[in-house]
Amino acid sequence: MISTLLVLAACGGSGEASGDKESETVTIGYFPNLNHAPAMVAKQKEMYEDHLGENVKVEYQTFPDGSTFMKALATGEIQGGLVGPGPAMNNFISGVDVQIIGASSTGGTVIVSRDGSGIKSWEDVEGSTFISPRVGCTHDVQFETYMKENGVTSERTGGSMVHVTGEPARYQSMFENGDVDVATAPEPWASVMEEEVDANVVIPTSEISFGETLPAAVMVTSDDMIENNSEQVQKLVDAHKEAVAYINENPDEAIDITIEGIADITDQQLKKSVMENAWERTDFTYEVDADVIQEFGNSSYDLQFLKEKPDFEGFVNTSFVE
Repeated sequence: MISTLLVLAACGGSGEASGDKESETVTIGYFPNLNHAPAMVAKQKEMYEDHLGENVKVEYQTFPDGSTFMKALATGEIQGGLVGPGPAMNNFISGVDVQIIGASSTGGTVIVSRDGSGIKSWEDVEGSTFISPRVGCTHDVQFETYMKENGVTSERTGGSMVHVTGEPARYQSMFENGDVDVATAPEPWASVMEEEVDANVVIPTSEISFGETLPAAVMVTSDDMIENNSEQVQKLVDAHKEAVAYINENPDEAIDITIEGIADITDQQLKKSVMENAWERTDFTYEVDADVIQEFGNSSYDLQFLKEKPDFEGFVNTSFVE
């Protein structure tokens, strides 16, 4: 059923007439996070446009969280883009036709606490209220995996931590209002709160579970695109690889592009010093390890985000980056 929807959506919404090459449209999705910088760089430098050619119109759509991104991919509203591995895994398990075709970055997840909360390390977190973008999202799983390994769990599984959700761009105001004590913050929002509201780093990127091995964002597309338009998928991946290389070769300019890209979406103009701090916690790469994805999925199951232990055979497709 989902495959049918993808085919219909791809055929029905991209041009004035079926088969009209002039009107073909590819829509790329991403988030206003540092981990999605390759999409912002590729957009600003028109890398997708260059690789896809003049007969393809490239459009962009941004999302507040992984669930809305994945819904857009499943219905053919977007043809691919960058999303956290957690939502991609959850949808793959539930039957959505999605494949990981590359990584975007690793690192960039930082656990911070509100100034005045009294929370300085993980030992102080028990009984506090923490926020993540979504229940079971990538950052949530990383945090709860770390805490469970240290004997602390959330109310959802009979523990003491209270869990709420919200967009990372709103974390600062929630800290200022005292609504939450701890945030699972994707960069650059951790660095923003450090500088603006004196947030404390409770668990750094180097220590959080899967912090330096798990892709913080992955590039995905649908089975339909891979089966019926693999040449176009290859061009998307080639543009993405070019963006990652550009970031690593031109970090100063890439930071400026990312600041501008986030401001366009969130109306928040981040300081360059904030972004530079966040950049140090992030490694941009398109390489993805299927074994790490499986380990992360197993942890999601252990935390009861998944009802069955996942089997990710056919989920990670490295043929395009290779």
